[in-house]
Amino acid sequence: MNITSLRPRMMQYTEPLASLFIRFGVTANQVSLLSLLFGLLCAIAFAERFFLAGGLLLFISAVLDLVDGNVARRNNTESDFGAVFDWIADKYVDAAAILGVGFSGVPIISHLIAVPPLWDFGVVALALFGSMINTFIKPVVYAEIGYSERVAGKIEDPLEGIGFFGRPETVLFLVLGAVTGYIWVAVLIVAVCTNLSAVQRVVYLYRRYA
Repeated sequence: MNITSLRPRMMQYTEPLASLFIRFGVTANQVSLLSLLFGLLCAIAFAERFFLAGGLLLFISAVLDLVDGNVARRNNTESDFGAVFDWIADKYVDAAAILGVGFSGVPIISHLIAVPPLWDFGVVALALFGSMINTFIKPVVYAEIGYSERVAGKIEDPLEGIGFFGRPETVLFLVLGAVTGYIWVAVLIVAVCTNLSAVQRVVYLYRRYA
């Protein structure tokens, strides 16, 4: 069970915003671009240590990531490119936000133990790798196992709901950490939990397909 499994319910709350975009003729791909833009602005804010502003920008990016699917569904413009572009935009946002914290130079693990600053960037790198690999497992499963059925525009796959810490959890903790002043705790949690979640998915796949 993870936040991803709640996505259909959460999308219902974005209906008014989706309606607004549709009224002004904004396409789903353009909403995805806006989500990417706010994510990149978040990274810049994080790098400059404007963590509260960065957290709010990341939250807006996450909301727009829900809205683009709603716009596509209601306009009957769902496409393979749109689904792929959504994934790519999401990963750019995740990587940029985490790297933004790294470039800020804020202490992370050195908050807890006396280590050189390079160790802090090592934790950021671990968070980045965990975030990427935890998601990268899915397209590997699609390619190697061959899942192609779609439900509400999304590929139906055996990993849905598997892995306790995915992208939504990563974004949520980064936002909470940024707005509360504990971004270093958030990155540390992301570094540990994304990698453990990736291991959980690998173990699940091994038990099911080995």
